Amino acid sequence: MRRSAYFLPTLKENPSEAQIVSHRLMLRAGMIRQSSAGIYSWLPMGFRVLKKIEQIVREEQNRAGAQELLMPTIQPAELWKESGRYEDYGKEMLRIVDRHDRGMLYGPTNEEQITAIFRECVKSYRELPQILYHIQWKFRDEVRPRFGVMRGREFLMKDAYSFDLDAAGARRSYQRMFVSYMRTFARMGLKAIPMRADTGPIGGDLSHEFQILAETGESAVFIDRALLATDWAGREVDYSSDLSPLVDELTGHYAATDEKHDPAMEKTLGDRLLSARGIEVGHIFYFGTKYSKPMNAAVPGPDGTPVLVEMGSYGIGVSRLVGAIIEASHDDAGIIWPEPVAPFRVGLINLKPGDAKCDEACATLYRALADDVLYDDRDERAGVKFAEMDLIGLPWQVVVGPKGIAGGTVELKRRGAAGGREEMTLDAALAKLASTRPGRS
Repeated sequence: MRRSAYFLPTLKENPSEAQIVSHRLMLRAGMIRQSSAGIYSWLPMGFRVLKKIEQIVREEQNRAGAQELLMPTIQPAELWKESGRYEDYGKEMLRIVDRHDRGMLYGPTNEEQITAIFRECVKSYRELPQILYHIQWKFRDEVRPRFGVMRGREFLMKDAYSFDLDAAGARRSYQRMFVSYMRTFARMGLKAIPMRADTGPIGGDLSHEFQILAETGESAVFIDRALLATDWAGREVDYSSDLSPLVDELTGHYAATDEKHDPAMEKTLGDRLLSARGIEVGHIFYFGTKYSKPMNAAVPGPDGTPVLVEMGSYGIGVSRLVGAIIEASHDDAGIIWPEPVAPFRVGLINLKPGDAKCDEACATLYRALADDVLYDDRDERAGVKFAEMDLIGLPWQVVVGPKGIAGGTVELKRRGAAGGREEMTLDAALAKLASTRPGRS
């Protein structure tokens, strides 16, 4: 994409309404614009990141055996009255009355809707287990929406739901999703820490949330440092095998949020205890028959007797992850995107548009890099171009200028603390970019 044609309304100054780093940088980098309190339009740069995160989530859900469907944003109130949650959920639920005086709501979650689909469609225990998911917009009417996409009213979420014949099967489904989540976050370049959690309004008796560490995190977390040494990037997983050892490996180390932490246990860790801040990016729940019982979601068992299905639900905040990644990966100049989720992998900077040799070299790079590149072909000062590229955080920058081209070289720069810059031939730069391209784990 040529920068001269790209819709990228960047800002030079920090917006006064933005209180945290991710909100400031998303506004300044032209990723989002506020529509109303806690509701945002996603502009092309932000939308590209959102779709890349969504695709990683989708691939890992599919790999774990979950099947994608799509449920509506507007749900009938009677389903929530069946489960008993309609009045209990509180003012965060946006309630609607349609022209026929039917009670509706903008879904904050989908346990009731998916349970209704299941009971209508599944008629035998032989069709179990099932894990169904969708990626859909949700709405929760936060009393004080703040922090940009980190705590908005409208948000994009992946929510999955498992259905099993018994508790043992339900825990196997839970473990599948647990492992899938660890793979998902690792593919995004994140170190996710699973922590035992409260179930909240979802309900149930087993729950884990997944936190990533960030100085600006919303929660205090307490972690055994041994967890940080666990590397999930590239680890192969056989989902048909017993996943208990993998889950035990991660849940066997101490990790707790402020609400759940145990000072006595922490004393035994000594120097291994890390006290930090975390951002929740995923949450999984096993809740048994909490929804299947009041909604009568049962199947005939092997002996013909109806059996209430055991259920779980599994959420990942897709839009929230955009902000969380920025909170965990930025510097004073701007965003530092992990390559798998970057809007473009390469920023190509032409220091002298109109110079025949510079234009020719940039054209060669632009063709070779295809959809991976944002080409700054504008007639702007070098400092303006460098500042914007650092702000939007693309992992690589290729700088083409008259002096370098005269000597047969371009400059290749890596964004971030581990980065650097090298002078090399155009072919060598392309070869290095090709060799460092992230593949699917």
